[in-house]
Amino acid sequence: MSAILSPEALEVRRSKFAHRQRVNKVMLTLSLAAMAFGLFWLAWILIETITLGFAGLKATTFTMSTPAPGEVGGLANAMLGSLMMVLMATFIGTPIGVMAGIYLAEYDRGTMFGATTRFVNDILLSAPSIVIGLFVYAILVATFKTFSGFAGVVALSLIVIPVVIRTTENMLQLIPPSLREAAYALGTPKWKVILSITLKAAMAGVVTGVLLALARIAGETAPLLFTALNNQFWSTDLSGPMASLPVTIFKMAMSPYSNWQELAWAGVFIITAMVLFLNILARVLTRSKL
Repeated sequence: MSAILSPEALEVRRSKFAHRQRVNKVMLTLSLAAMAFGLFWLAWILIETITLGFAGLKATTFTMSTPAPGEVGGLANAMLGSLMMVLMATFIGTPIGVMAGIYLAEYDRGTMFGATTRFVNDILLSAPSIVIGLFVYAILVATFKTFSGFAGVVALSLIVIPVVIRTTENMLQLIPPSLREAAYALGTPKWKVILSITLKAAMAGVVTGVLLALARIAGETAPLLFTALNNQFWSTDLSGPMASLPVTIFKMAMSPYSNWQELAWAGVFIITAMVLFLNILARVLTRSKL
């Protein structure tokens, strides 16, 4: 083709090709610089978290409750409160999210109700967590005139539900229609097809969504400030104020006391390690399924 082109046309083509190469190199350089910039701050944060967090990791960190300023103590009450509220919120939000995702993926396709539900779910996904905390505060805390662990569980559940809905719907939509058609051809009812075939085939993706939701609420502070508040003592009573690791970290990090600041960094390390573990587990489940 180039043999029939004039020298002027060949020169123009070479010029355009050289220009595209320059643009490609510039954009590649900018992309790599942006990646390096982000990795630099991420590495700095992780190094600081590990360095300062290890200093506060002691036996008392896991066995004693929040101390008074200048005294020996730990984060046992905060870790217990976070564990209880996070697990209960996941236990409540997961079935609702999975069932709603199944409905949207299998029963309600292309209707106004389904489109509205997806739109509202997208709003909840992008809503700031502090707004959800204020909503639960107005509904529960202000009504019953007390902060409580139950209110914190409700706030965290409202964060779990939209994440699980979105991942469940997306995973079910990836299942080939041929699997459903083969089951229908054998006379299998729709509910059994969903339960035994489509949901089972998408189970790794659904579990991944649940783990990601769990990782997200594990570090939420704003909703718990307006709902569960905090408790300096060991408590398993969800009807009253309850300690949580994120809120405890926030209050200790803002204090001028060195022992509280040391415990705050230990709490940051614990949450970071837990969230990292959950994300790695989610990746492993997804990759093994693929």
